[in-house]
Amino acid sequence: MGFSRPQKPINGVSTRWVSVFCIASFLLGVLVVNRLWGVPDPAKEEVSSANEHQSKSAHINCDKKQTSVQAGDILSQVSQTHDVILTLDKTISSLEMQLAAARSVKVDDEEGSPMGTKSGAETLKKREKVFFVMGIITAFSSRKRRDSIRQTWVPKGEELKKLETEKGIIIRFVIGHSASPGGVLDRAIDAEEEQHKDFIRLNHIEGYHELSSKTQIYFSTAVARWDADFYIKVDDDVHINLGMIGSTLARHRSKPRVYIGCMKSGPVLSQTGIKYHEPEYWKFGEDGNKYFRHATGQVYAISKDLATYISVNRHILHKYANEDVSLGSWFIGLDVEHIDDRSLCCGTPPDCEWKAQAGNPCAASFDWSCSGICKSVERMEEVHQRCGEGDGAIWHTSF
Repeated sequence: MGFSRPQKPINGVSTRWVSVFCIASFLLGVLVVNRLWGVPDPAKEEVSSANEHQSKSAHINCDKKQTSVQAGDILSQVSQTHDVILTLDKTISSLEMQLAAARSVKVDDEEGSPMGTKSGAETLKKREKVFFVMGIITAFSSRKRRDSIRQTWVPKGEELKKLETEKGIIIRFVIGHSASPGGVLDRAIDAEEEQHKDFIRLNHIEGYHELSSKTQIYFSTAVARWDADFYIKVDDDVHINLGMIGSTLARHRSKPRVYIGCMKSGPVLSQTGIKYHEPEYWKFGEDGNKYFRHATGQVYAISKDLATYISVNRHILHKYANEDVSLGSWFIGLDVEHIDDRSLCCGTPPDCEWKAQAGNPCAASFDWSCSGICKSVERMEEVHQRCGEGDGAIWHTSF
C-alpha cells in the first residue's frame, strides 16, 4: 500500500551490525599494531647493547693506551735526563782531570822533577787513554824483588809494550831518588830502567817514613801521564793475577768514585817504639780505639775521580804515619763507594791454590803475617806456579 516494509538482514544479520563490527575491528587492529610497535625487539636490543659495550670498551682501551703512552713518554724523558746528567758528570770529571794534569805538570816543572826532559805542555798533550795504571811501590834495595816479579807475573820487553797497546794496561815500578841525586843509587836505577823500561821516577826522596808522601806523589804523577779508568798501588812482595785484577775492575767501570781493596779497621797503636806506631793516636779517640775502615796497603785501586782529587789537593791532604790509613783518611767525607773485595787478599799456598783449583783464581796473594809474601824473592816463583791464572790468561780476558 503506500508504505514499504523494512529490509530484512541477509542471513539474519542486520546491515547496521555489520557496519559496527567492521568499524570495531578496524579500531582494534590499529590499537594492536600500535602496541606491537612499542615492544622492543630482543634481538635488536642485544645487538644494540653489544655495539654500545664495544664502543665503551674501545674508549676505555684508547684511554689506557693513551695513559700508557704518556707513562712511556715520562720514563723516556727521565731516562734521557739521567743520560744527560751522566754525560755532564763525565765531562766535568774530564775537565777536572785535565786541570789536575796541568797542575801536576806545572808543579813538576817548577820543582825540577827528574821524571824526564819533555816540557809540561808536551807531556799533557800526549796523555793517553788506558784501562788502568798499576804502580808497584819499590825501593833502592829491592832489585831482587823486582826481578822475581819480572820473572813471574809482570811481562817484559815487547810483551810489556803489547800489554799497553792491546789491553790498555800500564805497569811500572815506582821509585823516587836518593837524598843525593845522581849518586850511586840513582845511577843503578837509571841502568835498570835503560834495560827494562818499566819505571816511574818520582820527584820524591826515598825513605820508609815517607810512604804516605810517596803514594800521594805517585797518584799525581800517574794522573799527569795517563788518562786511566783506575789507578792501582801494589807492594813489590805481592803476587798479582792480571786477568783477575782486570775483570774485578771492569765490574765497577761505570762507577765514578770507587775505592777497591780488602777493607780493614785495625787498632790505633799509641805505644812508641813499635811498628805501625801512630804519633797522632789522640785524634782517633780513647786508647784502644780502631781506625776508620780503609783498604789494606798491599794492593788497592781507586777510580779516576779519586786519583784526580788526590792530585788536585795533594798539598793540603794530611799524611798519617801509615800510608794505607792516610789514603783512607783522604776519602772521609767524600761520596765514595768502598768495595771490600776479598779476592785481593788471598793467602799464599795452599789458600790461593785451592781457590785456583776450584776455578776461582785470586786477584792478589800475600801472607798477612809478613804484610806481603814471606821471603818473596825465594817464593814468588812457587806462588806463581801454584796460584797463578796462567801466563796467557791476560791475553784471553776481555774487559
